[in-house]
Amino acid sequence: MNSDEFEKDLQMVVRDKYEGDASLVTEEDRARLAAGEPLAYIIGWVPFLGLKIYLDTHPLIPRPETEWWTELLIIHLRERFDSRPFTLFDLCAGSGAIGLAVLVAFPNARVYFGELIPEHCALIQKNIEANGLDQTRAAIIQSDLFDALPAGTHFDIIATNPPYIPDTRTLELSVTDFEPTEALYAGADGLTILSRIAHQAIKHITPGGEVWVECDITNAEAAGELFGRTGASRTELRNDLYDRPRLVVAYF
Repeated sequence: MNSDEFEKDLQMVVRDKYEGDASLVTEEDRARLAAGEPLAYIIGWVPFLGLKIYLDTHPLIPRPETEWWTELLIIHLRERFDSRPFTLFDLCAGSGAIGLAVLVAFPNARVYFGELIPEHCALIQKNIEANGLDQTRAAIIQSDLFDALPAGTHFDIIATNPPYIPDTRTLELSVTDFEPTEALYAGADGLTILSRIAHQAIKHITPGGEVWVECDITNAEAAGELFGRTGASRTELRNDLYDRPRLVVAYF
C-alpha cells in the first residue's frame, strides 16, 4: 500500500469508525492498515442496503455483488408476495446481511439464519438488535447447511452466498490472510458446498419456492445444472453488476 492509499483509508477510518474525530485513531489502527487488513474489519462494520452490518467476529465481508442480487431479490419478493407473509432462509449467513435486508423490507416475513460458526450466530443476533429489527420474526440456527433444521421445516425462499471459490484460485493476500477460508473455498471446482445445497434444498423448499444462490463466474453454469438435476423445474443464470455470471435462481 502506497502512502496515498494509506492516507485515504485512514481518513475512512476517521470518518466511519470515529465519526470524524482523528484524535481517536490508535497505533493499532495504523498497524492494521499497514499490514493490509481489510478496511471493513478495522472500521468494524459495512453498509448494506441501508443497514449497518457489524463484523466483530470477522465473517466474510459482504461484497457489492451480494448487495446487488439481494436488492434484486427484495424487488422480486415485493412483486411476488406484496404484503403477504412468507418465510426465507438465509443459508451460510455469516454476518446475516442478506436476511437482515429482507427482514427490514418485509414486516410480514419470517427470516431464518443458518450459520455453522457459533460466534457468527451471536454476531447475527447483534446485527438484528443494532439495526432495531423485530427479533420475534427472526430465528438463528447453528447448522451445517440444513442438518440442524427441525424435521419438516420448509421455506418459500432460500437465499445463500455459500463458499464457492475453487481451491486452486489465487486470491489477494488481504483476503486470504484475514477472511475465513471456510467461507471462501469449496473444492477443486468450487462446487462442493453448492452440490450439497442443490441435493438437499428440495427437502426444505415449499412447492413453488425458489433458491437464490451466488456462485463463482467459473462455475455458475455448472451450479445451475446441479439444481436442474436435483429437482428444480427450471433455473435462471443472471449476470452481476459487472456483467459476469454470478447468480443462479432455481424454481421448484
